[in-house]
Amino acid sequence: MRLRCFLLAVGVLGGAGCSQETPPPPLPTLASNAPQDQPFESKGREAVEEYRAAIAPYVEQARKTYPGAKQRFLDGLPPGQVFFAVCRLQDRTGATEQVFVAVADIRDGRIKGRIASDIRGVSGYKQGDVHTFPETELIDWLISHPDGTEEGNVVGKFLDEWQKTRRGH
Repeated sequence: MRLRCFLLAVGVLGGAGCSQETPPPPLPTLASNAPQDQPFESKGREAVEEYRAAIAPYVEQARKTYPGAKQRFLDGLPPGQVFFAVCRLQDRTGATEQVFVAVADIRDGRIKGRIASDIRGVSGYKQGDVHTFPETELIDWLISHPDGTEEGNVVGKFLDEWQKTRRGH
């Protein structure tokens, strides 16, 4: 599982929250050879706008392929496979951070799970927190396999390459 970016800027997204229902199970353990997060920062409005414009076509692709991945999750993934959804968190200062959520439930247009990413740029959240957000705020999705391979993560795969060109900015 690779997370490519956290953003520190005035955010424009909201609508995330925590549920008071039965909490999801603990965070899953991934294969030791699963891809690791590679976070980086985009600071300032211009950098954030450039980042969001760059990922836009990949977010669109992820959203188009999400219904099939969602259905596989709802039908029951094979043992050892883990479904993640990517969303943005926003804190009171307007800082935003893109994170992976280990999905436990999808119901009534909302995704519920535990934050699987290390939180680096927003306050009020931590890895392992229960988090629920609307499916309309999905940025990307990923299915991690027990052999360390992954499906989906189209935004993340793009960001692997984009990040190489951004070093030093």
